[in-house]
Amino acid sequence: MGSRDAVLAPLRHQPFRYLALGRAATMLGNSVAPIALAFAVLDLTGSVRDLGLVVGARSLTNVLFLLFGGVLADRLPRHAVMVVSCTLAAATQGAVAALVLTGTATIPALIALSAVNGVVTAFAWPAAAALVPQTVPAELLQSANALNRLGVNAAMIGGASLGGVLVAGVGPGWGLLVDAATFALAALAFARVRVTPVANRDTSRPNPFRELREGWTEFVARSWVWVVVLGFLLINFAYASSINVLGPAVADETIGRRAWGLVLAAQTAGMVAGALFALRVRVRRLLLLGVLCMLADVLLLVGLAWTPGFALLLVTGFIAGAAVEQFSIAWETSMQQNIPADKLARVYSYDALGSFLAIPLGQIAIGPVALALGTGPTLLVAAGIVLLAVLGMLLDPGVRRLSAHLPTPDAAPTPDLPAASGLTAAGAAGSTEPAGPAGKL
Repeated sequence: MGSRDAVLAPLRHQPFRYLALGRAATMLGNSVAPIALAFAVLDLTGSVRDLGLVVGARSLTNVLFLLFGGVLADRLPRHAVMVVSCTLAAATQGAVAALVLTGTATIPALIALSAVNGVVTAFAWPAAAALVPQTVPAELLQSANALNRLGVNAAMIGGASLGGVLVAGVGPGWGLLVDAATFALAALAFARVRVTPVANRDTSRPNPFRELREGWTEFVARSWVWVVVLGFLLINFAYASSINVLGPAVADETIGRRAWGLVLAAQTAGMVAGALFALRVRVRRLLLLGVLCMLADVLLLVGLAWTPGFALLLVTGFIAGAAVEQFSIAWETSMQQNIPADKLARVYSYDALGSFLAIPLGQIAIGPVALALGTGPTLLVAAGIVLLAVLGMLLDPGVRRLSAHLPTPDAAPTPDLPAASGLTAAGAAGSTEPAGPAGKL
């Protein structure tokens, strides 16, 4: 098989194609939604504190329900979980759009609908992440993750640009309506995913709390998992709140709303470049490379704090996007190669819970902190937190030593066969070989 054929081999598998299409559809709308929602709130009250409350409500409920989302995704057909979740998410985003378009939106209503949206999407994230190994053979996981991320990031580029155009041209309500429509499209795509179950569903299942304990045992058995998750708790506390809350406020005072949409588009363009690179790169210390790349987030935060010029933010955004994509693919591949398939969604849910736990706290807190310290100093503090988190992850021997399972160059898998449903953990419990988190930001 030629190198190009090997790179595109996951696309021969129909379940993977529909999974990739569904995830790309959701990200197209979700790239529009943060821009549209941010400026809808700013148009309504002009307060970064209110904006933090609205986006924080979604993040908080998302975190609270992630663990049970992981249990459901290991119990039920994962594609069915995603269909129901996307259908309900389309309804909540459609309601938000209707309120904004009719001029009847209030901060309490937006907080309530954001909270409901956080609940329903909590059930989809572990299912989507854990479904990838069921759609392709094990030897194609890195290429599948890279192609999946490539499609997602291409959609994010279009979504971020479209979001800036819609907000500046016709108003944020239309951007929110686009997000609702893409959730509906994703539900149709996920309904076409057909894979072999990872467990015998005729056998009796333990109670949900016992299943959570089983997932926790897998999560803590590998130091590289919980160390990286702890690191991303700090990174997401600082980075997500800075970009989602302070970023639009800085843009309003400097480069403008349309330009901010283009900066976010440049960041996702960097992710596309990073995914293309990841399709070709084959290194043993894949997770180590990914963690080192997270240092690039510091550049964007410092640029936003010191000199928020359009050209500088475009460049730093592109670099940060390319770098974080290396980490995302390294983490997804490491998790899928090292965690048993029938427990993978639960481990992903603990991963997401730990990594995302601080996001609502950061989004709610960063507005008052910025009012007290100033926007620039707050962004510099956030950059320092990211730097310390990356250095802390690198101290763990597991993060530095984990070896990726490299594919055989001439392997030619048969298309449209069910993916291997019994991934085994490479490196037993207590191994110093690490595995990292996927799609943290």
